[in-house]
Amino acid sequence: MKTNDVVIKTTTKVVSFIIFLFSIYIFFAGHYTPGGGFVGGLLASSAVVLLLLAYDLKTVKRILPINFIKLTAVGIVLSIVTASIGIFVDKPFFTHFFDDFYLPLFHETSLHTATLFDLGVYFVVIGVTMTIIQTIGEDD
Repeated sequence: MKTNDVVIKTTTKVVSFIIFLFSIYIFFAGHYTPGGGFVGGLLASSAVVLLLLAYDLKTVKRILPINFIKLTAVGIVLSIVTASIGIFVDKPFFTHFFDDFYLPLFHETSLHTATLFDLGVYFVVIGVTMTIIQTIGEDD
């Protein structure tokens, strides 16, 4: 029996988009408020999981052709390199740097190396979570 899941699929598209946007907000807000790369990555993964619940694994892989194992590797390398920057300038490991810059769209902005570290954590959390979920969900 074939079911008509138009309402579920349409709602899932909208809600997944909202969750993903919120994960980006939480990622950027995490430097000054609770949140950051870990929580943002979990939210982004939950948006993809919601898509997996409404659609099947093959459809989501076609929509998001991301190799999550490579995404995990990129995140680990980014986090380790960012944490190691201090070693190359005679500072302790995990020393983060920041400065204020003027960016045309954002005006006066403070840029931090901690944001790059959090981006690596964000990628690792998405990659590991989605690899686990896809491995469990595959049935050969």
